[in-house]
Amino acid sequence: MKWATYRSAVDGQEHAALYDDGLLHALRGERQLIDLIGSPEALTEAAREVGADPLEVVSADTARLLAPIPRPPSVRDFMAFENHYVTSMNALGLPTNPVYYRQPVFYFQNPVAIQGPSEPVPIAPGSRQFDYELEVAAIVGPPASNVTPAEASAHIAGYTILCDWSARDLQAAEMTMSIGPGKAKDTATSLGPFLVTPDELEGRRGGRGFDVRMTAAVNGVVYSEGNWADQFWSFTDLLSYASRGTTLRTGDIIGAGTVGTGCILELGAVHGAEAYPWLEIGDQVTLRVEGLGQISTSISPGAPVHPLNSNSSVADRPDQA
Repeated sequence: MKWATYRSAVDGQEHAALYDDGLLHALRGERQLIDLIGSPEALTEAAREVGADPLEVVSADTARLLAPIPRPPSVRDFMAFENHYVTSMNALGLPTNPVYYRQPVFYFQNPVAIQGPSEPVPIAPGSRQFDYELEVAAIVGPPASNVTPAEASAHIAGYTILCDWSARDLQAAEMTMSIGPGKAKDTATSLGPFLVTPDELEGRRGGRGFDVRMTAAVNGVVYSEGNWADQFWSFTDLLSYASRGTTLRTGDIIGAGTVGTGCILELGAVHGAEAYPWLEIGDQVTLRVEGLGQISTSISPGAPVHPLNSNSSVADRPDQA
């Protein structure tokens, strides 16, 4: 099944909808997609309901699609593709770390920054090196706590496309503090267009993921081409690790991280900045993953940067010695 969340033009409200052959069949009532994915039975029953008596049937092409889970409890983003990890660390001037091969690594993203698949994306304030990241993500169904990799698949409600918009200049500065990215990835994260249940992809298993083509284009020119099957860490490993010592809640987002070649940072490091310039206002970015659909959006101006009191008149302390 493919499910979406959209805002109806009739009542202005958010509705869960089952996607079928280009059409969205909306669920009646106030239940959202996050209310359905806690158990496979609830999602199956909801599909029966919309098949028999939908609230409305609208074209997915004209509907205002939101993120499948517009307000997830949490968002974790991993680095599950080795090629991206090695190349991007080199581009940022950082060494690779053997810890990567012993355990998956992630950081927490901002759940408030989640956007739908076609909402314009503002540049992070102050950034001149704005970038996309072509990713897939799992959406947690039944809650998971301390699950094994073998148990983890039962806790995946479905998959979607994720774009972790990244300010590389801000990221390079922040990561010198050994604390990970902050404002570099705080402005926007695109998600969607659908939640695709695992059975839809079952026949395409390959490697540690699925044999599925992933592409990104800027202004109609294909920049990135990768394959989901190239994951070094599988989603079952990611969920098992993420649930260690805590509880993953229904609707939590688990990003796999960028596929190899899936960002300008990597491409520029290999082919040169002239061939792959950073994103600018007005650029059109389209991310496609076979079987999951596409995110297609434009880059918009960022908010102004307000000077901070403590750095407006005080020089860097090491220079004061």
